[in-house]
Amino acid sequence: MLLRLPKSVSEAQEYLTEGAVPIGGATLVWATWQRDGFPDRAMSLRDLPEANTIEREALGAAVVLNRIDDRVPEVLRRAAAGVGTGAVRRAATVGGNIVGSTLRCLLPAALVLDARAVILEPEGVTETDLAEVLAKRQLLLSLRWQTPVTSNYHKAAAEPGGASPLVVAAALHAEDGGANRLRVAVRSEDEVFFESAVCEGDADDVPRALRDSSFARLPDTARELVGRQVTELLARPAVA
Repeated sequence: MLLRLPKSVSEAQEYLTEGAVPIGGATLVWATWQRDGFPDRAMSLRDLPEANTIEREALGAAVVLNRIDDRVPEVLRRAAAGVGTGAVRRAATVGGNIVGSTLRCLLPAALVLDARAVILEPEGVTETDLAEVLAKRQLLLSLRWQTPVTSNYHKAAAEPGGASPLVVAAALHAEDGGANRLRVAVRSEDEVFFESAVCEGDADDVPRALRDSSFARLPDTARELVGRQVTELLARPAVA
């Protein structure tokens, strides 16, 4: 297998045109390749500057999870810190987790940040929404978002060998006109639910709106956790 390590976007485009397979941190694909055979060409973005950024409103797809720090919002930082073991976090990448993983532990955090995806194709770099990236399994270059007013994250304890642990991510965003919008994402089993609601008027309106949304399909324990996380978030001062 020939491994390509592009140092520029133009090099990465060239390697994609050659048919190089993106590998992320290779934590998910290695066992499959050992079983099914290795591709002729592979490509890692670990040396590509655009894929390694860590900023207040941007995170590169080649960033390994243990490098994610307080430069990014709490919800994303805590989501990364809760993935696997320390050894996994030292190898797994943002792009591999969101696009290559079935668990997609960072996806709820990215959804509540209203993150946009910067993708790399043979034709060039474009920006799109996360749904399209996941549906088409496109090559993620980075995530971009606007800093929320505040955010939080909770991952329930996992049963060894059991179902995927329950995750609730939430973020509060300022909107034009002075109102705030609450965005909440829940991973229950292997399904991700997402809802948003404008925060204005009665303080009970937001929890009520969420109860009447797709979250009504969630188990009781999940709905109770959503309620606690939303209540705690809305009571916070404005800290991302």
